Amino acid sequence: MGVIQPGDNPGNTLSRSIKLAQKAEALGYERIWFSEHHANHIVSRVPEIMVAAVAAKTSKIRVGSGSVLLNHYSPYKVAETFSTLNELYPDRIDLGLGRATTGPVIDLALQQDRTKSFQPDSQDQLVELINWMENSFEPGDAFSQIPIHTIDSKPEIHLSGTSPWSSMIAGSYGLRYIHAAFFAPNTTRMVIENYRAHFTPSESILGVQEPQARLGIHVVCADTEEEARIQLASVELAYRYLRTGKYDFLLPAPHQAVRELNYLPKLESYQKGSGVPPRYIAGTFEQVAEIITGLSRDLDIEEYVIQDMMTDPEARLHSYELLGALL
Repeated sequence: MGVIQPGDNPGNTLSRSIKLAQKAEALGYERIWFSEHHANHIVSRVPEIMVAAVAAKTSKIRVGSGSVLLNHYSPYKVAETFSTLNELYPDRIDLGLGRATTGPVIDLALQQDRTKSFQPDSQDQLVELINWMENSFEPGDAFSQIPIHTIDSKPEIHLSGTSPWSSMIAGSYGLRYIHAAFFAPNTTRMVIENYRAHFTPSESILGVQEPQARLGIHVVCADTEEEARIQLASVELAYRYLRTGKYDFLLPAPHQAVRELNYLPKLESYQKGSGVPPRYIAGTFEQVAEIITGLSRDLDIEEYVIQDMMTDPEARLHSYELLGALL
């Protein structure tokens, strides 16, 4: 995601996201994803546009959405969009899917039929999306008459969430699953175990034969503990705003955020064996690596999705440079 820097504009923020992707590719990261956020400091309203822009400026790294909010959209349109991206950049596109409310006003704005109440569910949309991507509607279904023209390869589908429902659905359909632990750290072990308990191997080109559980974690890595705490201040302030229902905000530079908080954020530790990650994993490389290694051991996790909302662009790049030693 791209966070608007103090005194900057969205165009520059998006350009920095492209540069970050190029840096991540050079460092050996496997993927870079763009989230869907509306009416706030995060310039990532339409992830598929950033997927196209970044894929055009890179050559190897997988590029995707993390996540498209499927409960707001036509599955056919989402399938067409990501099939087209995959046709342009074969075997490099990830379709991360989720569901969420974005607040009553934006939920309404995203709806085409505003006479109906907002529906937070997305299972029907997911099933339809899979059918579109596989051209697998029953012969008598009207949708079977308009298959999506695509190449043999398909985007990788990853279902993200925080609830037993999302992990159960991902497991039942044999999909990859990501638990957004930065939103719901306390349910991490339960949700991951629920996914594995419900996992059914999929013969589909979209699914997998073995469970693939990943964790979404919020990471700030710096040369010193004090610097990590300073860089974490903007993140802490963002979550303070979100807890109070304030969504349309700009985040200040780290030192200004410390002044607004009136304290320097503390670093959280990981309790061995708990499977409960800190909401923010922050510190020096050694401190961050110790927590991630512990989580990997306790939850049998091999891949992580890193979220960051750092407002210092140089510190952000350096954080990924340091974390590259874990690849």
